[in-house]
Amino acid sequence: MTSRTGLAANGDLTASLSLRRGAGLRVGAERIALLEAIDARGTIAAAAKVVGLSYKGAWDSVQALNNLFDQPLVSTQAGGVKGGVASLTPRGEAVVLAFRAVEVELSHLAEALDRRLSELPESLNSLLWGLGMKTSARNALRGVVERVKEGAVNAEVILKIAEDVEIVAVITRESASELGLKPGRAAIALIKSSFVILARGDASLRTSARNQLAGRVVRREDGAVNSEISLAIDAGKTITATITRESAEALDLNVGDSALALIKASHVILAVE
Repeated sequence: MTSRTGLAANGDLTASLSLRRGAGLRVGAERIALLEAIDARGTIAAAAKVVGLSYKGAWDSVQALNNLFDQPLVSTQAGGVKGGVASLTPRGEAVVLAFRAVEVELSHLAEALDRRLSELPESLNSLLWGLGMKTSARNALRGVVERVKEGAVNAEVILKIAEDVEIVAVITRESASELGLKPGRAAIALIKSSFVILARGDASLRTSARNQLAGRVVRREDGAVNSEISLAIDAGKTITATITRESAEALDLNVGDSALALIKASHVILAVE
């Protein structure tokens, strides 16, 4: 059994539940909704339409559910004038009831946790939120919005991530409004490592990249094709770049060398809690 907490669109803490046996597929709210639709409609085809699945997708889910539990959850019968019928077995009904009951209790727990978190200092609340965040972006840098400059279509957001380090992001005005970005608001800058361009720290450059972060190489890992290089920029913050192995060798960047991380403002994604 797995439970997860997250944030709803209105900022409230939410919780979700999934069941899993061994290394098998998880059973979450979507598949429970399919079981409920089968119970209400009497066929897999009709239930598939209710939950927005193709017939094949619904059938595969039913088979996966029947394989996951020690007893089948759905009983099917092919043929007949109106086609095949399906119904929940007693085990299936029990699983749905148990799942919904635990889900209710979990929501109560999320509400209680939300109240407790609201009583914590902002720094601790933000820390807990940061621990739960998952992203595919290699670089996730937390900071505070310093300034927002709005244009006709886009907005320029300056995020202060350390005392002397700022990151500039250009996003649409609509996105800035939806995220509630304004000075003092905590936010996360998400930057894919492939979007980070490296240059030697002693290089004399003129570049259109809005973000030029000075740092020192703290790690270099070479692969057959690419190299991953991490720079310490300030206040314990690091930024990682993935470049070709040939480029890494041409730059001759090694641990301890000074370097610049160049990032276009349009390549910075902003997220808020």
